[in-house]
Amino acid sequence: MSAKFHKRPLTELNPYQQLGLRKFNFKLIARLTGMMLVYMAISLALPLAVSFYSRDGAQFAIAFSAALILMLGLFLRNIVGRNAEYELKEDESYWVTLTVWLAIPFCGTLPYLLTGGLASFTDTVFESFSGFTTTGSSVVPYPEELPESLLVYRALTQWVGGLGLMLFVVAILRKLNASASQIYEAEFSGTQQRKLHPRLARSVTRMWAIYSLITLIMFIGLILTGTRFVDALCLAFSTVSTGGFVTHSGGVSILSGGSMVVVTLFMFLSGINVAILYRFFTLRWRHLARNEELRTYTLIFLISCLLCAIAFQAVGNDLLTSLHYSLFHIASTMSTCGFYIPKPPHWSFAVSVLTFLLIIVGASAGSTGGGIKLRRILILMKYVGNYFTRMMHPNAVFRVKVNDKPVENDYINKIFAFVFLYIAFIVGGAFVLTLCGCSIPDAICMAAANISNLGPSPLINNLGGNLDYTLLPNLAKWTLTLLMLAGRLELFALVAIFSPSYWRRGY
Repeated sequence: MSAKFHKRPLTELNPYQQLGLRKFNFKLIARLTGMMLVYMAISLALPLAVSFYSRDGAQFAIAFSAALILMLGLFLRNIVGRNAEYELKEDESYWVTLTVWLAIPFCGTLPYLLTGGLASFTDTVFESFSGFTTTGSSVVPYPEELPESLLVYRALTQWVGGLGLMLFVVAILRKLNASASQIYEAEFSGTQQRKLHPRLARSVTRMWAIYSLITLIMFIGLILTGTRFVDALCLAFSTVSTGGFVTHSGGVSILSGGSMVVVTLFMFLSGINVAILYRFFTLRWRHLARNEELRTYTLIFLISCLLCAIAFQAVGNDLLTSLHYSLFHIASTMSTCGFYIPKPPHWSFAVSVLTFLLIIVGASAGSTGGGIKLRRILILMKYVGNYFTRMMHPNAVFRVKVNDKPVENDYINKIFAFVFLYIAFIVGGAFVLTLCGCSIPDAICMAAANISNLGPSPLINNLGGNLDYTLLPNLAKWTLTLLMLAGRLELFALVAIFSPSYWRRGY
């Protein structure tokens, strides 16, 4: 006996179904967005306190910005999102992630606009997105001319965005329950981040605790090595988040030798998976030596530093200068911090090639750094190695394993899709930048640096160009802003939202 299925009459369907569209839980999306805006308004208390203490004249602008953001947040949370059901489907997690990542940076333009620190709306959007996405590209040529409170705000945006805006939602909102895992996966976009606790909210809370602890330790280290309070606070926020904003036009080169050591050390640590750092601080050191990603990250760092130093010496630089610059430069590039110091007297083109490769690879999965991520590269290398082995031994069966755990084929396919999209975004972004008047090498370097959330990219200056984001036309700035967002969301959330199939449903 065969069953018969009939479509429901259109009159019995809701408006979404009649149009063939997927129905979303917009009330919950509005409520979550409103909650994040409320907490963003509260976070402005720190730069406001700095403004009152330093008397930099930005008190009213920051207070008014906080009030506007708070009112908008309360409106979305308590009126638009009233009686929201705390349940998200998998496809809705991309929508809520993109909504929050658009709403927060756009509202984050208010302190820049009201203080008059930036010249145009495009510049404020560029600076705000660069901060929250931890990219570090800046249209502020002389940061020391800004009010100290605004410098703290710039660095704070990077620290808040470093570990992930949606992970903050998961940590504070226990009502999400099963829906939290969808947001968690959307934030990490398939990097298979290891949870630190069976309960997701507690796992994320521990990640924030480690993140805050590392920031505090670095801040204390900078103070003890002679750095000013505001500079130490901003550098700690920008380094641990792998952001890259600086408080002086001279970058970090104005720091003492001891502070430079602190910055270099914490740049290296910030490129490591937060779960690994958690094991380090909880004295579970036996797990560290067996972690393939950590071993690979450390090995690449050491080999890159050695190659970089050799290349610099080969073109006539002294040994001490070569080693000093290589350690700092490689740590800054691998972690995607983007800090830079004066380059050696003689530059080697081989270092430029190495730098570009490291920009693409990026930091470890589960870290605050950008790039394709080392875990993905490691899996792809093992997959390609197995493929060539199967060519020689057709009957052999191989599985890709990381830390002795097999990797599913679906996840490997997702990595291939991610790498293809990553390259496509770089090529597309570079093409638009060439239309804006940029040279092809500069366009490729800028596109790769900003989608990798590296930002300042000393590579371009070292190649002989003059990287100044202030001089770029508005179209170029909006293009780079889109690349920053795409890199921070790791592409899938952004691509999914703009896919027509995402909005269609069958019934």
